[in-house]
Amino acid sequence: MSKKVFIKTFGCQMNEYDSDKMADVLAAAQGYEPTTDVEQADLILFNTCSVREKAQEKVFSDLGRVRHLKKKGVLIGVGGCVASQEGEEIIRRAPYVDLVFGPQTLHRLPELLNARAAQQRPQVDISFPEIEKFDHLPPAKVEGVSAFVSIMEGCSKYCSYCVVPYTRGEEFSRPLDEVLLEVATLAEQGVKEVTLLGQNVNAYQARMGPDGELADFALLLECVHEIPGIERIRYTTSHPKEFTPRLIEAYARLPKLVSHLHLPVQHGSDRILAAMKRGYTALEYKSTVRKLRAVRPGLSLSSDFIVGFPGETEADFAQLMKLVQDLGFDNSFSFVFSPRPGTPAANLADDTPAPLKLQRLHALQALLDAQVQAIAERLVGSVQRILVEGPSRKHAHELTGRTECNRSVNFDAGAQGARLIGQMLELRITEARSHSLRGELCLNEAVLAA
Repeated sequence: MSKKVFIKTFGCQMNEYDSDKMADVLAAAQGYEPTTDVEQADLILFNTCSVREKAQEKVFSDLGRVRHLKKKGVLIGVGGCVASQEGEEIIRRAPYVDLVFGPQTLHRLPELLNARAAQQRPQVDISFPEIEKFDHLPPAKVEGVSAFVSIMEGCSKYCSYCVVPYTRGEEFSRPLDEVLLEVATLAEQGVKEVTLLGQNVNAYQARMGPDGELADFALLLECVHEIPGIERIRYTTSHPKEFTPRLIEAYARLPKLVSHLHLPVQHGSDRILAAMKRGYTALEYKSTVRKLRAVRPGLSLSSDFIVGFPGETEADFAQLMKLVQDLGFDNSFSFVFSPRPGTPAANLADDTPAPLKLQRLHALQALLDAQVQAIAERLVGSVQRILVEGPSRKHAHELTGRTECNRSVNFDAGAQGARLIGQMLELRITEARSHSLRGELCLNEAVLAA
Protein backbone atom coordinates (compact mmCIF):
# COMPACT_ATOMS: atom_id res chain seq x y z
CA MET A 1 0.00 0.00 0.00
CA SER A 2 1.18 3.54 -0.76
CA LYS A 3 2.17 5.86 2.04
CA LYS A 4 -0.16 8.74 2.86
CA VAL A 5 0.57 12.32 3.88
CA PHE A 6 -1.80 14.64 5.75
CA ILE A 7 -1.04 18.36 5.34
CA LYS A 8 -2.76 21.05 7.37
CA THR A 9 -2.28 24.56 6.00
CA PHE A 10 -2.48 27.84 7.89
CA GLY A 11 -2.30 31.36 6.49
CA CYS A 12 -2.14 32.89 3.06
CA GLN A 13 -2.25 31.70 -0.54
CA MET A 14 1.53 31.45 -0.51
CA ASN A 15 1.19 28.75 2.14
CA GLU A 16 -1.52 27.00 0.13
CA TYR A 17 0.84 26.99 -2.84
CA ASP A 18 3.67 25.64 -0.67
CA SER A 19 1.46 22.86 0.68
CA ASP A 20 0.62 21.78 -2.87
CA LYS A 21 4.34 21.72 -3.65
CA MET A 22 5.05 19.60 -0.56
CA ALA A 23 2.53 17.06 -1.81
CA ASP A 24 4.07 17.14 -5.30
CA VAL A 25 7.62 16.66 -3.97
CA LEU A 26 6.66 13.77 -1.70
CA ALA A 27 4.63 12.06 -4.43
CA ALA A 28 7.43 12.31 -6.98
CA ALA A 29 10.25 11.24 -4.66
CA GLN A 30 8.65 8.70 -2.33
CA GLY A 31 5.19 7.89 -3.66
CA TYR A 32 3.17 9.61 -0.93
CA GLU A 33 -0.52 10.12 -1.62
CA PRO A 34 -2.48 12.95 0.06
CA THR A 35 -5.17 12.13 2.60
CA THR A 36 -7.70 14.27 4.46
CA ASP A 37 -7.94 11.74 7.30
CA VAL A 38 -5.16 12.33 9.80
CA GLU A 39 -5.76 8.90 11.35
CA GLN A 40 -4.78 7.25 8.04
CA ALA A 41 -1.58 9.24 7.57
CA ASP A 42 1.97 7.91 7.64
CA LEU A 43 3.31 11.47 7.61
CA ILE A 44 1.65 14.54 9.17
CA LEU A 45 2.80 18.01 8.15
CA PHE A 46 1.70 21.34 9.61
CA ASN A 47 2.41 24.22 7.21
CA THR A 48 2.35 27.15 9.59
CA CYS A 49 1.84 30.92 9.49
CA SER A 50 3.27 33.32 12.06
CA VAL A 51 1.25 36.40 11.12
CA ARG A 52 -1.60 35.94 13.61
CA GLU A 53 -1.45 36.24 17.39
CA LYS A 54 -0.25 33.23 19.39
CA ALA A 55 0.63 31.36 16.18
CA GLN A 56 3.36 29.39 17.94
CA GLU A 57 1.07 28.18 20.72
CA LYS A 58 -1.55 27.05 18.19
CA VAL A 59 1.11 24.95 16.48
CA PHE A 60 2.04 23.19 19.72
CA SER A 61 -1.64 22.67 20.46
CA ASP A 62 -2.11 20.95 17.08
CA LEU A 63 1.01 18.88 17.64
CA GLY A 64 -0.39 17.67 20.96
CA ARG A 65 -3.55 16.45 19.24
CA VAL A 66 -1.64 14.09 16.95
CA ARG A 67 1.08 12.99 19.37
CA HIS A 68 -0.75 9.75 20.14
CA LEU A 69 -0.29 8.67 16.51
CA LYS A 70 3.46 8.34 17.08
CA LYS A 71 2.70 4.92 18.59
CA LYS A 72 1.74 3.78 15.08
CA GLY A 73 5.05 4.94 13.65
CA VAL A 74 3.66 8.13 12.15
CA LEU A 75 6.18 10.86 11.31
CA ILE A 76 5.37 14.48 12.18
CA GLY A 77 6.79 17.61 10.57
CA VAL A 78 6.39 21.36 11.04
CA GLY A 79 6.99 23.66 8.08
CA GLY A 80 6.27 27.25 7.16
CA CYS A 81 6.93 30.52 8.92
CA VAL A 82 6.58 29.35 12.55
CA ALA A 83 9.09 26.60 11.79
CA SER A 84 11.46 29.17 10.32
CA GLN A 85 10.99 31.44 13.33
CA GLU A 86 11.25 28.80 16.06
CA GLY A 87 13.67 26.26 14.57
CA GLU A 88 15.25 23.96 17.17
CA GLU A 89 12.89 25.31 19.84
CA ILE A 90 10.11 23.21 18.31
CA ILE A 91 12.15 20.04 18.90
CA ARG A 92 12.97 21.14 22.44
CA ARG A 93 9.31 21.68 23.32
CA ALA A 94 7.97 18.76 21.28
CA PRO A 95 10.77 16.15 20.99
CA TYR A 96 8.43 13.76 19.17
CA VAL A 97 8.52 16.03 16.09
CA ASP A 98 10.63 14.48 13.33
CA LEU A 99 11.09 17.33 10.84
CA VAL A 100 11.31 21.13 11.03
CA PHE A 101 11.69 22.95 7.71
CA GLY A 102 11.21 26.47 6.40
CA PRO A 103 9.33 27.82 3.36
CA GLN A 104 12.53 27.80 1.30
CA THR A 105 13.52 24.20 2.14
CA LEU A 106 10.29 22.31 1.50
CA HIS A 107 11.89 20.83 -1.63
CA ARG A 108 14.34 19.03 0.67
CA LEU A 109 11.59 17.03 2.39
CA PRO A 110 12.64 13.69 0.85
CA GLU A 111 16.25 14.26 1.98
CA LEU A 112 15.09 15.18 5.48
CA LEU A 113 12.95 12.05 5.70
CA ASN A 114 15.85 9.89 4.55
CA ALA A 115 18.18 11.52 7.07
CA ARG A 116 15.59 11.03 9.83
CA ALA A 117 15.45 7.31 9.02
CA ALA A 118 19.23 6.92 8.77
CA GLN A 119 20.22 8.95 11.82
CA GLN A 120 17.21 8.19 14.03
CA ARG A 121 16.98 11.78 15.23
CA PRO A 122 14.93 14.87 14.31
CA GLN A 123 16.02 16.93 11.31
CA VAL A 124 15.93 20.74 11.16
CA ASP A 125 16.56 22.82 8.01
CA ILE A 126 15.35 26.43 8.09
CA SER A 127 17.96 27.95 5.80
CA PHE A 128 17.25 30.37 2.94
CA PRO A 129 18.65 28.79 -0.24
CA GLU A 130 16.51 31.15 -2.35
CA ILE A 131 15.98 30.09 -5.97
CA GLU A 132 17.18 26.52 -5.36
CA LYS A 133 13.67 25.65 -4.17
CA PHE A 134 12.13 26.21 -7.61
CA ASP A 135 14.93 24.31 -9.37
CA HIS A 136 14.00 21.15 -7.45
CA LEU A 137 10.21 21.18 -7.60
CA PRO A 138 8.52 18.57 -9.83
CA PRO A 139 5.93 19.66 -12.43
CA ALA A 140 2.66 20.66 -10.80
CA LYS A 141 -0.40 18.41 -11.01
CA VAL A 142 -3.18 20.41 -12.55
CA GLU A 143 -6.62 20.12 -11.00
CA GLY A 144 -9.24 22.45 -12.39
CA VAL A 145 -8.97 25.49 -14.62
CA SER A 146 -7.23 27.84 -12.17
CA ALA A 147 -3.70 27.59 -10.80
CA PHE A 148 -1.24 29.47 -8.58
CA VAL A 149 2.23 30.36 -9.87
CA SER A 150 4.83 31.65 -7.42
CA ILE A 151 6.97 34.31 -9.13
CA MET A 152 8.96 35.57 -6.14
CA GLU A 153 9.45 34.97 -2.44
CA GLY A 154 10.56 36.82 0.63
CA CYS A 155 10.19 40.47 1.59
CA SER A 156 12.68 43.34 1.92
CA LYS A 157 10.26 46.00 3.16
CA TYR A 158 10.71 45.35 6.90
CA CYS A 159 7.45 46.91 8.04
CA SER A 160 7.79 47.39 11.78
CA TYR A 161 4.98 44.93 12.66
CA CYS A 162 5.74 42.15 10.16
CA VAL A 163 7.68 38.95 10.73
CA VAL A 164 7.77 37.79 7.09
CA PRO A 165 11.29 39.09 6.22
CA TYR A 166 12.64 37.08 9.15
CA THR A 167 10.79 33.86 8.28
CA ARG A 168 10.88 33.88 4.47
CA GLY A 169 14.05 35.89 3.83
CA GLU A 170 14.79 38.79 1.51
CA GLU A 171 12.97 39.33 -1.77
CA PHE A 172 14.15 37.26 -4.71
CA SER A 173 12.48 36.75 -8.07
CA ARG A 174 12.33 33.71 -10.30
CA PRO A 175 13.83 34.12 -13.78
CA LEU A 176 11.32 35.40 -16.31
CA ASP A 177 11.69 32.45 -18.68
CA GLU A 178 11.05 29.95 -15.86
CA VAL A 179 7.82 31.68 -14.85
CA LEU A 180 6.61 31.88 -18.44
CA LEU A 181 7.45 28.22 -19.06
CA GLU A 182 5.43 27.18 -16.01
CA VAL A 183 2.44 29.28 -17.09
CA ALA A 184 2.63 27.94 -20.66
CA THR A 185 2.79 24.36 -19.36
CA LEU A 186 -0.27 24.97 -17.21
CA ALA A 187 -2.13 26.45 -20.18
CA GLU A 188 -1.33 23.37 -22.26
CA GLN A 189 -2.98 21.29 -19.53
CA GLY A 190 -6.20 23.29 -19.62
CA VAL A 191 -5.59 26.04 -17.07
CA LYS A 192 -7.31 29.26 -18.12
CA GLU A 193 -6.69 31.45 -15.06
CA VAL A 194 -3.40 31.96 -13.24
CA THR A 195 -2.80 33.80 -9.98
CA LEU A 196 0.76 35.11 -9.68
CA LEU A 197 1.99 34.89 -6.08
CA GLY A 198 4.54 36.73 -3.98
CA GLN A 199 4.82 38.54 -0.67
CA ASN A 200 5.22 41.78 -2.64
CA VAL A 201 4.41 40.50 -6.09
CA ASN A 202 4.73 43.84 -7.86
CA ALA A 203 8.31 44.19 -6.60
CA TYR A 204 9.23 41.47 -9.10
CA GLN A 205 12.56 42.10 -10.85
CA ALA A 206 14.37 39.36 -12.71
CA ARG A 207 17.26 39.36 -15.12
CA MET A 208 16.56 38.25 -18.67
CA GLY A 209 18.64 37.60 -21.74
CA PRO A 210 22.43 37.64 -22.17
CA ASP A 211 22.71 41.33 -21.30
CA GLY A 212 21.15 40.86 -17.87
CA GLU A 213 18.43 43.41 -18.52
CA LEU A 214 15.80 43.56 -15.76
CA ALA A 215 12.20 42.52 -16.31
CA ASP A 216 9.73 44.26 -14.01
CA PHE A 217 6.27 43.09 -12.98
CA ALA A 218 4.53 45.03 -15.75
CA LEU A 219 6.66 43.27 -18.37
CA LEU A 220 5.92 39.89 -16.78
CA LEU A 221 2.19 40.61 -17.00
CA GLU A 222 2.57 41.55 -20.67
CA CYS A 223 4.35 38.27 -21.40
CA VAL A 224 1.82 36.14 -19.52
CA HIS A 225 -0.94 37.99 -21.36
CA GLU A 226 0.44 36.68 -24.68
CA ILE A 227 0.43 33.00 -23.68
CA PRO A 228 -2.25 31.11 -25.67
CA GLY A 229 -4.96 29.55 -23.52
CA ILE A 230 -4.60 31.94 -20.57
CA GLU A 231 -7.76 34.01 -20.37
CA ARG A 232 -7.44 35.59 -16.95
CA ILE A 233 -4.56 36.92 -14.84
CA ARG A 234 -4.76 37.62 -11.12
CA TYR A 235 -2.03 38.37 -8.60
CA THR A 236 -1.53 38.77 -4.88
CA THR A 237 -0.25 40.38 -2.74
CA SER A 238 0.88 43.78 -3.99
CA HIS A 239 2.50 46.70 -2.17
CA PRO A 240 1.39 50.33 -2.71
CA LYS A 241 5.01 51.53 -2.79
CA GLU A 242 5.71 49.32 -5.83
CA PHE A 243 2.77 50.51 -7.96
CA THR A 244 4.67 52.04 -10.86
CA PRO A 245 3.17 54.07 -13.74
CA ARG A 246 3.95 51.12 -16.04
CA LEU A 247 1.90 48.81 -13.83
CA ILE A 248 -1.02 51.25 -13.77
CA GLU A 249 -0.81 51.54 -17.56
CA ALA A 250 -1.03 47.74 -17.82
CA TYR A 251 -4.65 47.96 -16.66
CA ALA A 252 -5.41 50.07 -19.72
CA ARG A 253 -3.70 47.69 -22.17
CA LEU A 254 -4.18 44.16 -20.84
CA PRO A 255 -7.82 43.00 -20.89
CA LYS A 256 -6.91 39.59 -19.42
CA LEU A 257 -5.74 41.33 -16.25
CA VAL A 258 -8.84 41.15 -14.03
CA SER A 259 -10.66 44.17 -12.67
CA HIS A 260 -9.88 43.22 -9.10
CA LEU A 261 -6.94 44.33 -6.97
CA HIS A 262 -5.94 43.39 -3.44
CA LEU A 263 -3.78 46.33 -2.31
CA PRO A 264 -3.05 46.33 1.44
CA VAL A 265 -3.12 49.83 2.91
CA GLN A 266 -3.04 48.80 6.63
CA HIS A 267 -4.07 52.27 7.90
CA GLY A 268 -5.32 55.71 6.91
CA SER A 269 -3.26 57.85 9.29
CA ASP A 270 0.07 59.12 7.97
CA ARG A 271 1.48 59.07 11.50
CA ILE A 272 0.59 55.39 11.94
CA LEU A 273 1.75 54.51 8.41
CA ALA A 274 5.13 56.09 9.23
CA ALA A 275 5.34 54.12 12.49
CA MET A 276 4.52 50.98 10.51
CA LYS A 277 7.32 51.88 8.04
CA ARG A 278 5.01 51.42 5.08
CA GLY A 279 6.75 54.01 2.91
CA TYR A 280 3.73 55.94 1.61
CA THR A 281 1.06 58.36 2.81
CA ALA A 282 -2.70 57.98 2.73
CA LEU A 283 -2.85 60.58 -0.04
CA GLU A 284 -0.33 58.64 -2.13
CA TYR A 285 -2.37 55.47 -1.69
CA LYS A 286 -5.56 57.29 -2.73
CA SER A 287 -3.78 58.76 -5.74
CA THR A 288 -2.70 55.31 -6.91
CA VAL A 289 -6.24 53.97 -6.61
CA ARG A 290 -7.72 56.94 -8.47
CA LYS A 291 -5.22 56.57 -11.30
CA LEU A 292 -6.09 52.88 -11.55
CA ARG A 293 -9.82 53.57 -11.63
CA ALA A 294 -9.29 56.23 -14.28
CA VAL A 295 -7.94 53.60 -16.69
CA ARG A 296 -10.10 50.73 -15.34
CA PRO A 297 -13.38 52.30 -14.09
CA GLY A 298 -14.88 49.02 -12.86
CA LEU A 299 -11.90 48.08 -10.67
CA SER A 300 -12.88 46.29 -7.45
CA LEU A 301 -10.53 47.03 -4.55
CA SER A 302 -9.88 44.94 -1.43
CA SER A 303 -7.31 45.52 1.29
CA ASP A 304 -5.83 44.67 4.68
CA PHE A 305 -6.33 46.84 7.77
CA ILE A 306 -4.67 46.83 11.19
CA VAL A 307 -6.59 48.49 14.04
CA GLY A 308 -5.04 49.40 17.38
CA PHE A 309 -1.42 49.81 16.31
CA PRO A 310 0.61 51.12 19.28
CA GLY A 311 -0.15 54.79 19.83
CA GLU A 312 -3.28 54.87 17.65
CA THR A 313 -5.51 57.77 18.73
CA GLU A 314 -9.16 58.52 18.01
CA ALA A 315 -7.97 61.01 15.39
CA ASP A 316 -5.83 58.32 13.73
CA PHE A 317 -8.72 55.89 13.66
CA ALA A 318 -11.00 58.58 12.22
CA GLN A 319 -8.53 59.03 9.35
CA LEU A 320 -8.64 55.29 8.69
CA MET A 321 -12.44 55.35 8.55
CA LYS A 322 -12.31 58.38 6.23
CA LEU A 323 -10.01 56.54 3.81
CA VAL A 324 -12.38 53.56 3.75
CA GLN A 325 -15.36 55.84 3.15
CA ASP A 326 -13.57 57.68 0.34
CA LEU A 327 -12.39 54.67 -1.64
CA GLY A 328 -15.03 51.97 -1.13
CA PHE A 329 -13.53 48.52 -0.51
CA ASP A 330 -14.78 45.09 -1.43
CA ASN A 331 -14.05 41.92 0.59
CA SER A 332 -11.15 42.84 2.86
CA PHE A 333 -9.28 41.59 5.91
CA SER A 334 -9.11 43.53 9.18
CA PHE A 335 -7.44 42.66 12.47
CA VAL A 336 -6.50 44.08 15.83
CA PHE A 337 -2.74 44.59 16.04
CA SER A 338 -0.90 41.73 17.69
CA PRO A 339 2.86 42.02 18.36
CA ARG A 340 5.02 39.50 16.55
CA PRO A 341 8.15 38.39 18.43
CA GLY A 342 11.33 39.88 17.04
CA THR A 343 9.71 42.78 15.20
CA PRO A 344 10.34 46.46 16.12
CA ALA A 345 6.64 47.11 16.77
CA ALA A 346 6.63 44.46 19.50
CA ASN A 347 8.67 46.84 21.66
CA LEU A 348 6.49 49.92 21.18
CA ALA A 349 4.55 51.31 24.12
CA ASP A 350 0.87 50.43 23.78
CA ASP A 351 -1.58 52.01 26.23
CA THR A 352 -4.80 51.61 24.26
CA PRO A 353 -7.20 49.34 26.17
CA ALA A 354 -8.10 46.08 24.43
CA PRO A 355 -11.88 46.75 24.63
CA LEU A 356 -11.38 50.05 22.80
CA LYS A 357 -9.38 48.30 20.08
CA LEU A 358 -12.20 45.79 19.62
CA GLN A 359 -14.75 48.58 19.51
CA ARG A 360 -12.79 50.26 16.71
CA LEU A 361 -12.39 46.99 14.85
CA HIS A 362 -16.13 46.31 14.97
CA ALA A 363 -16.85 49.84 13.70
CA LEU A 364 -14.43 49.35 10.80
CA GLN A 365 -15.84 45.93 9.94
CA ALA A 366 -19.39 47.26 10.00
CA LEU A 367 -18.41 49.93 7.48
CA LEU A 368 -16.57 47.41 5.30
CA ASP A 369 -19.50 44.97 5.43
CA ALA A 370 -21.87 47.73 4.34
CA GLN A 371 -19.63 48.56 1.40
CA VAL A 372 -19.34 44.91 0.39
CA GLN A 373 -23.13 44.54 0.44
CA ALA A 374 -23.65 47.77 -1.51
CA ILE A 375 -21.20 46.61 -4.19
CA ALA A 376 -22.98 43.25 -4.42
CA GLU A 377 -26.38 44.87 -4.80
CA ARG A 378 -25.09 47.14 -7.58
CA LEU A 379 -24.14 44.01 -9.52
CA VAL A 380 -27.75 42.75 -9.58
CA GLY A 381 -29.08 43.09 -13.13
CA SER A 382 -25.63 43.35 -14.68
CA VAL A 383 -24.07 40.79 -17.00
CA GLN A 384 -20.88 39.30 -15.60
CA ARG A 385 -18.37 37.07 -17.36
CA ILE A 386 -17.40 34.14 -15.16
CA LEU A 387 -14.99 31.24 -15.35
CA VAL A 388 -16.94 28.11 -14.42
CA GLU A 389 -14.90 26.24 -11.80
CA GLY A 390 -17.10 23.28 -10.95
CA PRO A 391 -20.16 22.14 -8.96
CA SER A 392 -21.53 24.39 -6.26
CA ARG A 393 -20.65 23.33 -2.71
CA LYS A 394 -24.22 23.36 -1.49
CA HIS A 395 -26.15 22.15 -4.52
CA ALA A 396 -24.69 19.44 -6.75
CA HIS A 397 -27.02 20.34 -9.65
CA GLU A 398 -25.63 23.89 -9.72
CA LEU A 399 -22.31 25.24 -10.95
CA THR A 400 -20.14 27.97 -9.52
CA GLY A 401 -17.58 30.38 -10.89
CA ARG A 402 -16.00 33.74 -10.19
CA THR A 403 -16.47 37.12 -11.77
CA GLU A 404 -13.54 39.34 -12.70
CA CYS A 405 -14.13 41.23 -9.44
CA ASN A 406 -13.61 37.96 -7.54
CA ARG A 407 -17.23 37.35 -6.56
CA SER A 408 -18.52 33.76 -6.45
CA VAL A 409 -21.65 33.19 -8.55
CA ASN A 410 -23.84 30.10 -8.31
CA PHE A 411 -26.26 29.20 -11.11
CA ASP A 412 -28.45 26.39 -12.44
CA ALA A 413 -26.83 25.12 -15.63
CA GLY A 414 -29.39 22.47 -16.53
CA ALA A 415 -28.97 18.74 -17.11
CA GLN A 416 -25.97 19.14 -19.43
CA GLY A 417 -24.27 21.72 -17.25
CA ALA A 418 -21.20 19.62 -16.47
CA ARG A 419 -19.80 20.31 -19.93
CA LEU A 420 -19.71 24.02 -19.10
CA ILE A 421 -16.99 23.51 -16.46
CA GLY A 422 -13.86 25.33 -17.54
CA GLN A 423 -15.69 27.67 -19.91
CA MET A 424 -16.00 31.45 -19.78
CA LEU A 425 -19.71 32.30 -19.69
CA GLU A 426 -21.88 35.36 -19.37
CA LEU A 427 -24.42 35.37 -16.54
CA ARG A 428 -27.03 37.91 -15.59
CA ILE A 429 -26.84 38.51 -11.83
CA THR A 430 -30.23 37.97 -10.22
CA GLU A 431 -29.56 38.11 -6.49
CA ALA A 432 -26.94 39.35 -4.00
CA ARG A 433 -26.48 37.07 -1.01
CA SER A 434 -24.25 37.52 2.03
CA HIS A 435 -21.16 35.79 0.62
CA SER A 436 -22.04 35.06 -3.00
CA LEU A 437 -24.17 36.03 -5.96
CA ARG A 438 -26.81 34.13 -7.90
CA GLY A 439 -27.07 34.33 -11.66
CA GLU A 440 -28.73 32.88 -14.69
CA LEU A 441 -27.30 31.98 -18.07
CA CYS A 442 -27.76 34.62 -20.73
CA LEU A 443 -29.71 33.48 -23.79
CA ASN A 444 -26.77 32.44 -25.95
CA GLU A 445 -25.17 30.58 -23.03
CA ALA A 446 -28.47 28.88 -22.18
CA VAL A 447 -28.56 27.49 -25.71
CA LEU A 448 -25.08 26.04 -25.18
CA ALA A 449 -26.23 24.30 -22.01
CA ALA A 450 -29.42 22.89 -23.48
